[in-house]
Amino acid sequence: MKKHQYLHFIITFCLFFSLTATVKASKDIYKDKVNNFVLEEVVNGLGVIWGMAFLSNNELIFTQRNGKAGLINTKQKKLTWLKNAPSVYHNGQAGLLDVAVPNDYEQSSWIYFTYSKQNGDKSATTLARAKLKQKKLHHWQEILVSQSLEKSNYHYGSRITFDEQGHVFFSIGDRGHRSNAQNLSNHAGSILRLKLDGSVPKDNPFINDGHALPEIWSYGHRNPQGLFYDTKTLRLWSIEHGPRGGDEINLILSGNNYGWPIISYGQEYNRPVAVGEGTHKNGMEQPVKYYVPSIAPGSLLVYSGKAFPKWQGNLFAGALKLKHLNRIIINDKAMAVAEERLLKNLNERIRCVIEGSEGWIYFSTDSGKIIRIKPIASNYKE
Repeated sequence: MKKHQYLHFIITFCLFFSLTATVKASKDIYKDKVNNFVLEEVVNGLGVIWGMAFLSNNELIFTQRNGKAGLINTKQKKLTWLKNAPSVYHNGQAGLLDVAVPNDYEQSSWIYFTYSKQNGDKSATTLARAKLKQKKLHHWQEILVSQSLEKSNYHYGSRITFDEQGHVFFSIGDRGHRSNAQNLSNHAGSILRLKLDGSVPKDNPFINDGHALPEIWSYGHRNPQGLFYDTKTLRLWSIEHGPRGGDEINLILSGNNYGWPIISYGQEYNRPVAVGEGTHKNGMEQPVKYYVPSIAPGSLLVYSGKAFPKWQGNLFAGALKLKHLNRIIINDKAMAVAEERLLKNLNERIRCVIEGSEGWIYFSTDSGKIIRIKPIASNYKE
């Protein structure tokens, strides 16, 4: 083989390998006999894995905050990097954020993303969608570049969820300016509701309010990084970061004000005094649950699978600061009645939590791993 042919071969091989690689899953890394589960590492060595969603039973799409997107075949253990990811602003908490798949994905092929988009020296949370073909994202459509432009590099939100009535919800943080959350003339500090094509539903709560943006569904939020619509109970749940204490789980209702920064269970960072006017005020909603001290929640899931029957209807949240998987038991009246902190010995910042078709729970860590929770084999029947 001639020298130039050899170099061409090496370059081609390296390019191919950089796009597609086989991922060897490790052996079971942790067992919990009390809760009848085992942890299996699916992949490691990645960056901060911010969002994950299943395209099919065994195909999992994920986003990294640094702007990369990938696809993992969870059965064959194959990792493929996707081409044509969006151009994002990556600094601090900014970057490529959530990815989500609507109920009509098999028919529409649309995949939804949120990310921080730069405009001069500012950036804004943006909702977009694209289609996947031959390992490339194409037909990009920016559905909403939100009116949340700020110079700060934090509090972008930003989770996506869908109901079964053709709507998409996504969250935006206050972008580091507290007053934004009570200002209906911008999108920051709010949860938004759109039709899947980006148009505004006619029954949105502020559609006829000339002083409010029509996309807003609820407001008074600090930094909601967990959002999940439970299609069984028709409840929209959110979990958000508080300051020093005051992380909140909220049941989101149309047009409601969730209080930030006027009411909070958290304290100021620079001195031991409460934020705002107190913990209660007329016209502002109380959380279903709050955390003092903060756990720093990174995601939210309502579990519905058959693999763990006793967990059905429970909420699961990843904890970044206190490094565990938070399980919350909710009763029929949408009240939080108990809590369990799982995987504390794992010592991992848990960022994203989703459910697979088999009822296993998949979660990502800021150390670049995707891990799944599955039943101990001898006790599990599909």
